[in-house]
Amino acid sequence: MNNFDIEVQYAVTHKLLPAETDIKQWVTMTIGDRMTHAELTVRLVDESESTQLNESFRHKQGSTNVLSFPVACAEEIGVPLLGDIAICAQVVEREATDQNKEIVAHYAHMVVHGVLHLLGYDHIESGQAERMEKLETEILGQLGYPDPYQCYS
Repeated sequence: MNNFDIEVQYAVTHKLLPAETDIKQWVTMTIGDRMTHAELTVRLVDESESTQLNESFRHKQGSTNVLSFPVACAEEIGVPLLGDIAICAQVVEREATDQNKEIVAHYAHMVVHGVLHLLGYDHIESGQAERMEKLETEILGQLGYPDPYQCYS
């Protein structure tokens, strides 16, 4: 049986934020059987905090939809810490509207995407991106959400 310790933090107030139970379900489905024990935090932030994190850690200007901060030494010290994920509510909601997606589906995608980064997946090279996008699409499909990469009109 899987033992996941998932902390959800709301550092922003919006009407359309996903429920803690949904976030935990998305995380659990993404980790699946890849690990039996894991600890992580999902933090929903505003654009100010997202900008600060993005500029401090990625050296990129402005806010972004999701940031993942894996714990590099967790395996070495024998602790099941995966890391932290920061999701910017305003960016996710704006993207969902611009892309004609359900906001909850886009939040689910950002959680799945962030957790996969914590698990070591990446999308820098095209082969990595294809593998990660396929996995995201499969997980979101199991959760009842559409392919996040299809064109919406």
